[in-house]
Amino acid sequence: MKLYDAILLAVLCIGAISCGDSKFDLKPESPSITEDPDTPVEPGTPSESNRNEQYRPQIHFTPFKNWINDPNGMVYVDGVYHLYYQYNPQGNSWGNLSWGHATSTDLVHWTEHNVAMTPNEWGMIFSGSAIVDKDNAAGFGKDAILAFYTGADAHQQQCLAYSTDGGMTYTQYEGNPVITNTELGDFRDPKVIWHEESKTWIMLLALGWDHKIELWGSKNLKNWEKYSTFTTDCARSNIGQWECPDLLRMPYEGGEKWVMIVSNNPGGPAGGSGIEYFVGDFDGREFTAMALDYPLWLDYGSDNYAGVTWSNTPGGRYVMIGWMNNWNYCGDVPCSPWRSAMTLPRELSLKNVNGSPLLAAPVIKEIEVIAGEWENSADGFVGEADAFEAKFDVDLTENSVFRLENSYGQYLEVEVNASAGKMIVKRTSTTGETGFNNLFSVPSISAPFNSDADVMELHVFVDRSSVEITSADGTMCITNIVFPRESYNRISGVGAISFRKFNSIW
Repeated sequence: MKLYDAILLAVLCIGAISCGDSKFDLKPESPSITEDPDTPVEPGTPSESNRNEQYRPQIHFTPFKNWINDPNGMVYVDGVYHLYYQYNPQGNSWGNLSWGHATSTDLVHWTEHNVAMTPNEWGMIFSGSAIVDKDNAAGFGKDAILAFYTGADAHQQQCLAYSTDGGMTYTQYEGNPVITNTELGDFRDPKVIWHEESKTWIMLLALGWDHKIELWGSKNLKNWEKYSTFTTDCARSNIGQWECPDLLRMPYEGGEKWVMIVSNNPGGPAGGSGIEYFVGDFDGREFTAMALDYPLWLDYGSDNYAGVTWSNTPGGRYVMIGWMNNWNYCGDVPCSPWRSAMTLPRELSLKNVNGSPLLAAPVIKEIEVIAGEWENSADGFVGEADAFEAKFDVDLTENSVFRLENSYGQYLEVEVNASAGKMIVKRTSTTGETGFNNLFSVPSISAPFNSDADVMELHVFVDRSSVEITSADGTMCITNIVFPRESYNRISGVGAISFRKFNSIW
């Protein structure tokens, strides 16, 4: 997501509307870029206390300092998960977009490194993806890491860089851009995957306000041919611009289906940003969506956007991480010297719910590495904890309300609306600080149960400035950032709960 395509605050659609003919066709002006050449691109020297500021997440990735947004270039190599991300090495606001870099061996603990790529002759380094060239198709060496990104200057064009030192530094391909563009206003966020049957690399590109995803093919990762264009006639899917695509081949009901993921802003389910998806088939050139009740949302909260999956993962797992913020208010959230965090990583799979395929996104099992023992609480009180997970059952056949509370009387209220078949999160001034932006307070953030059962086991992941609620299987997810004076430490209205506290990842 790019800020100059996001400043639509006066025309945002907060409520859901049915599929029809309306759509946004306004584009805001580009903001000025922050310039501070004296600020280095190194992440800073970690210390025991430098990731302990108020609101600093303790189990989510944040940079030591400065602005981040979309996760980029995520690739697994030799036991290491690489997380690149849109980063401003020169300030805590949008601008100077580069690829920041962090690595992990367990998807939970992260080590921040020097910035991997900074603006060059092709412009700022916008979003993209990375793959391992196992067969040396591009000629940069066997197992070179190839990063594809959008060079954003007067036009958005697709560029290639390669790494032969395990992803720590990148060399720009002398033939850039590999896909030129002098006409389209929105043409970005290349996601590259391998299609086995055709022995071809496939690139997905988002056309923003045209609500289209282009699919391109290549044998050598340098020369690309346009194959097809995917779009939909569902107006509710076309309210905002399309960004950050992904295409996943997933087992389903003894066969397989393909899932096209598209980030949508400002057409998200709670207003502003959201991740939608389409289920269908892909023949190596064209994606065809099934006739389902679109839009389908990966997460119904306000704060899970631009999520894409790691490539080259062991066992073919699809592990996604998203930007835990929303373009409605991202520039105003009260975080310093950093701004924004990533969600907890989620493992994706297709589930059959009421006869239809739904994308499930539970938190990864690796979260166990920082978890304490499960404990029981008869009254929902957790005690002192910056971060914890709670699990408990809710009856989906009866209306009820529960709250996440802290000792200052602040609370996040959640309604179980049985008649509507929805879980409704109420993020208002009761939750903590909200006055920094008038769009942050949202009194009704609702998610369908996405369940055919009468009872749902909820898992609630609480950090200093976020609450992620999922069903046990991840078919219902609601992610929201909050800014209470202290972390919530009691869940009232549900009776007994089980919980476990998390150690800080820092």
